Amino acid sequence: MTKVAIIGGTGLTSIKGLEITGREIVQTPFGEPSGPLVRGNLAGQQVYFLPRHGAAHTIPPHKINYRANIWALKETGVEQVIAVNAVGGIREDMQPGKLIVPDQVIDYTVSRTNTFFEDGLKQVVHIDFTEPFCESLRQNIIQVAESVSIDVIKEGTYAATQGPRLETAAEVNRLENDGCHLVGMTCMPEAALAREQELCYASISVVANLAAGRGEEELTMEKIEKNLNDGMERVRQLLEAVIPSLD
Repeated sequence: MTKVAIIGGTGLTSIKGLEITGREIVQTPFGEPSGPLVRGNLAGQQVYFLPRHGAAHTIPPHKINYRANIWALKETGVEQVIAVNAVGGIREDMQPGKLIVPDQVIDYTVSRTNTFFEDGLKQVVHIDFTEPFCESLRQNIIQVAESVSIDVIKEGTYAATQGPRLETAAEVNRLENDGCHLVGMTCMPEAALAREQELCYASISVVANLAAGRGEEELTMEKIEKNLNDGMERVRQLLEAVIPSLD
């Protein structure tokens, strides 16, 4: 049976309907993961769940130990990873509450350890990152969403920024000029590290707010949380439908 993991982002620190059967504390050569891996059953399938910001949502994006998280999932035998990411919408159709299954990413992060291949190598390692997300898993998510009448945007380029601050309007203009459609802080180096560990990795991104300069309203955490609550309810429904299809 394929082992599946869900990495939860802002707004998804727990999953309703997940029948918890245990928690695993995994020691890694790269330090501590964001927390214990939660093992449980969702829609009749065994899954692992890891909130990347910690159970209490206290780890900011630039301080997440991405290597430890991905290594821990690989160590437990996970083969497929569905990451849930909160994002800002740049493209006009990416309104608050919308779900997106991105197909590309541009990395604007700095000072993050972004590879496992550093020391003690027998030779230099380069991974093919032409398509940064696992296309078979992406298509599975899209097809299941259509079958259960959950609206998702089927593609988009994710701009991964450093955080933890939100972007300026001028920065978002630059991202749009670069070809980005949504902006978040956690997709990288997570996706690249998953590729290095040969994990099939895809993202379900939830629009928490319009990106800076794209709306007239002031960005407040109250509005962001409301949009996330609405979007995450659909994410939970989608996960319950997708997980059984991955067996």
